[in-house]
Amino acid sequence: MSIEKKENELSVYESMAARYDVAARKLGLDEGLSTYLRTPNREIIVHIPVDMDDGTMKVFDGFRVQHSIARGPCKGGLRYAPNVTLDEIRGLAAEMTWKCAVANIPFGGAKGGIICDPSKLSNGELERITRRYTAEILDYIGPDRDVPAPDMNTNEQTMAWIMDTYSMHTRHTETACVTGKPLDLGGSLGRREATGRGCMITADEALKRFGWKKESTRVIVQGFGNVGSQAARLMYESGYKIIGVADISGAVFNSSGVDIARLVEYVEKHKTVQGFDGGESIGVQEILEQECEILLPAATESVITSKNAHKVRAKILVEGANSPTTPPADDILFERGVFVIPDILANAGGVSVSYFEWVQDRQGYFWTEAVFNERLKQIMVSAFDGVVAFGEKHKVNNRIAAYMLAIDRVAFCLKLRGIYA
Repeated sequence: MSIEKKENELSVYESMAARYDVAARKLGLDEGLSTYLRTPNREIIVHIPVDMDDGTMKVFDGFRVQHSIARGPCKGGLRYAPNVTLDEIRGLAAEMTWKCAVANIPFGGAKGGIICDPSKLSNGELERITRRYTAEILDYIGPDRDVPAPDMNTNEQTMAWIMDTYSMHTRHTETACVTGKPLDLGGSLGRREATGRGCMITADEALKRFGWKKESTRVIVQGFGNVGSQAARLMYESGYKIIGVADISGAVFNSSGVDIARLVEYVEKHKTVQGFDGGESIGVQEILEQECEILLPAATESVITSKNAHKVRAKILVEGANSPTTPPADDILFERGVFVIPDILANAGGVSVSYFEWVQDRQGYFWTEAVFNERLKQIMVSAFDGVVAFGEKHKVNNRIAAYMLAIDRVAFCLKLRGIYA
């Protein structure tokens, strides 16, 4: 079996566990504590009966994995997709624990998922699935227990349904039980841009280390959903030179710079970057191999593997997506001197804004967008400095440094709390 085939077979949990094991060994964790830290606190499986629009009944399978409550309530998204698995949710929940710890916010990690194809479901069917799922896990979620958020194929409306269902059962409106809500239901200003803004902030900090100027820094963004488009727009407005953008169907490259404002308008109309006349049309994989200072993968997992890592010509890799780089590719990039800003650091702006929304809901006082952005910057800069310092101290790459920092913080809290028996 080839290395590439092994990489493709790695689940999200297995990739997380491989990196976790390296970091735990370097920290010298006791074997029992290490096993405890890696093991989820709770895994919930529910079966959701739903009356469909055609009069039939279908049963959908749903999951909620709560990985850790050592540092606070669980926090993590809820995704709807036909290929959702418990193992995937388990791995993503653990990643959320480490991401929250890297950002040093008082949450543990969780993740949820329902096996369904939203593109084949009506709005009414999605609402009934969401409400029944919420009712099934009601005893395990809430502002002090586990706070869901949007993820793949879920949105503000999904969160509004969850909040309403939870509130109907508790007999009072509880806006802090979920985040990612509409503004009128306790959502937060700045949320839409937060993950992309966090990517830009960490890129800014990396530039300071290299002594580079934004206007001479070429950026390629792979993925043009919310994270990629917002990161590209914010970086473009900040002065970076965006020379390439790709989505699932195509890529555009312009060594003189892509007009991101025009591209955003084009994508809003055509739903793809393919066909945009502001640059050369090239292959989706080919865009990853173009020379640039910053490559920002913001689409899906495992786009950089041992098969193409040696072809990456970027100096800095900013991981806007979750797990865009496989463990074998990490080693190749490190050996080649690529400065990697790992996902649990680079895209921590998303969970940071969830924390901000939760705080605002609980205190009943909402911040201006300027205050929000300034506090996000403080968290992201502090997290960046912490990861880089840990890497330099222990002579490891930034990804292992991020894991080591996160695991160390969670382990410290567990030791303080002790084991209840």
